[in-house]
Amino acid sequence: MLVERLVAVRCCDPFSRLGLHTNPDGPGLRLTVWLPDAVAVRVKDLKSGKIVATLTATDEVGLFETVFTRRKNPFPYQLLVTYPDTSTVEVTDPYQFQDAAWAGLAELTCQPENLYHTLGAQLRTVELLGQQVTGVRFAVYAPSATAVSLIGDFNFWDGRRHPMQRSQCGHWVLFVPGLKAGDRYKFELKDLMGNRLPHKSDPVGFYCEQYPSFASVVYDHDHYQWQDAAWLASQHNDKREQPLSIYELHVGSWKRHPNGDSLSWRELAVELVAYVKEMAYTHIELLPVSEHPFSGSWGYQPVGMFSPTSRYGSADDFKFFVDQCHQAGIGVILDWVPAHFPSDSHGLARFDGTPLYEYEDPRRGWHPDWNSYIYDFGRDTVRQFLVASALFWLDKFHIDGLRVDAVASMLYLDYSREEGEWVPNVDGGNHNYEAISLLKWTNEAVYGKYPHAMTIAEESTAFAGVSRPTFLGGLGFGFKWNMGWMHDTLTYMQKEPIHRRYHHNDMTFSMVYHYDENFVLSLSHDEVVHGKHAMLYKMPGDEWQQAANLRAYMGFMYAHPGKKLNFMGTEIAQSSEWNHDAQLPWHLLQFPKHAGQQRLIRDLNQLYRHEPALYQADYEQTGFRWLDHHDADNSIFAWLRADQAGLQTIAVAANFTPVPRIGYRLGVPAAGRYQVVLNTDSEHYWGSNYEVGLVFVADDIPWQGMAHSIVLDLPPLATLFIKQEH
Repeated sequence: MLVERLVAVRCCDPFSRLGLHTNPDGPGLRLTVWLPDAVAVRVKDLKSGKIVATLTATDEVGLFETVFTRRKNPFPYQLLVTYPDTSTVEVTDPYQFQDAAWAGLAELTCQPENLYHTLGAQLRTVELLGQQVTGVRFAVYAPSATAVSLIGDFNFWDGRRHPMQRSQCGHWVLFVPGLKAGDRYKFELKDLMGNRLPHKSDPVGFYCEQYPSFASVVYDHDHYQWQDAAWLASQHNDKREQPLSIYELHVGSWKRHPNGDSLSWRELAVELVAYVKEMAYTHIELLPVSEHPFSGSWGYQPVGMFSPTSRYGSADDFKFFVDQCHQAGIGVILDWVPAHFPSDSHGLARFDGTPLYEYEDPRRGWHPDWNSYIYDFGRDTVRQFLVASALFWLDKFHIDGLRVDAVASMLYLDYSREEGEWVPNVDGGNHNYEAISLLKWTNEAVYGKYPHAMTIAEESTAFAGVSRPTFLGGLGFGFKWNMGWMHDTLTYMQKEPIHRRYHHNDMTFSMVYHYDENFVLSLSHDEVVHGKHAMLYKMPGDEWQQAANLRAYMGFMYAHPGKKLNFMGTEIAQSSEWNHDAQLPWHLLQFPKHAGQQRLIRDLNQLYRHEPALYQADYEQTGFRWLDHHDADNSIFAWLRADQAGLQTIAVAANFTPVPRIGYRLGVPAAGRYQVVLNTDSEHYWGSNYEVGLVFVADDIPWQGMAHSIVLDLPPLATLFIKQEH
């Protein structure tokens, strides 16, 4: 019987009986309503405003009925419900809105972005027989559930009160009039055996509370008024020819209040934006801001793929932060995590009692490194879910790029697994064809709809064509982190200078494969945690040499082909490892060593952005030429950077020993006067200020493959940028 199914929360088709229907036992219409705990119910015709009936209780638990024998056509109505405490409330019955509940489901598979326009909690104004009614349409995908109920503050979190209707394709829907932005909700599901599952947050929820509720919150994405039209209009499609100097940061530990609380998005929109602008970075890259239950995961265990974390404010506050970045000329990149998700009971894991989002076989569906689930990259609904998430951040939050985390773990079926712990693909190999296909689709969708945006892969292997277009057989990313460059150069820098002559190739090897991909030179958060030391303390020597090594290395990085990324704290020569539970040690800036490092990074960013030779032809062989890469005995490297037209050049010379190199002859491309435009050994940066000279006149002496040359003294542990005067 209907009442038994409603009481047991086992009703999957409430529209078939609840609401107004043709009376099966005679003429007219029968109205059936389900209102647990009510003691009396009257009906008001919304057109006339009159009370037209008093319903009769058919049982003692909340089912009420009446028959309108003289009515043939449905009419909009409202219920006046009396409860045991004698209070009477007006309720617009959700089960008269069948058409509103179904609206849009047919378009779900047309475009991925239709998913976040259709599923979740969508604010709607609908017409009911000539009456305009506002409310929220809820839709959730749970094909193996036997029943789904909407629960929230509006129904006392009681799963009996709002059973949802199941569609043939496995979506559960309900339009609830009167609900609004800010209302909290979850879903109560029962599995195939009728067992009640832990209450679930909305997989396509747009906002979510923190522990302990993890409740989803109805959110209005049309409320915020953007002011960044000028920024969006200024963005050019090909980022390869533009300067990209990226400041990677963790929002919760960049800066904190004296009481230990993190800054809010609104506060960051003032302090962080001003700081990044002063430091002349082009972009901010945020560690994942998708909602995540455990702060210690830094955001890399997300459950809210469509929800910015509420730790730092509302979704509108986050929009305001992005807006302020854009108005200050700063792009925003998000870390996006499609590689895995946590097992928290309120999230995606076993969502409807089955592995709806994850591979069922743990040899494919469980990450041994992170103790988390792996998405089923071959399932259409999961693929659409992930592509929609990628597009969502670009659409609703005007994000400028996505850095995709842990791509290598997606590409390889045997990633971090021993023999026997993984399942080969259909050809017997270790490539995950389904993940490869998904990544290609994601990149095609992003660049197809947002050509000014960019995607960046964190991919740690030699997988071919990561940043090549899909039509050329690549994965379609715009850029790839150069993990090999990071590893090799840090290996070199950690050696005592006397031993560096034996590892000279560590600094030059990256140019052997540089043109295979569009590389970003990344010194990320992963390099300053888990006992790896802060960047400063990776460097050998005494206090001065450590700082000088770091400055020379930063100069080497900015002069090397490829876009740049540095994690927060490196720019102030942080002396301790990054701690996500504390702010950066800003007090260090009172000391000249750390203030000097900060000035150097600012000046490097400004020089980098000002000189097309340092960025414009990053991925063209005409943009780089070794002048000296054989001088291992002296640990000297010299090269030439050029702009796309070859008209502007910057010569670079780096000395990675604490010994000045006197009378070093450097090849230059033309006759004329040359000057040092940046010297990492300057006293301005806490360097030794070793005398180099300001202007050099080129000799008509061919050298290092150039027609002319200059002679200068190379300071100890320093990188010099040299430019011809015009």
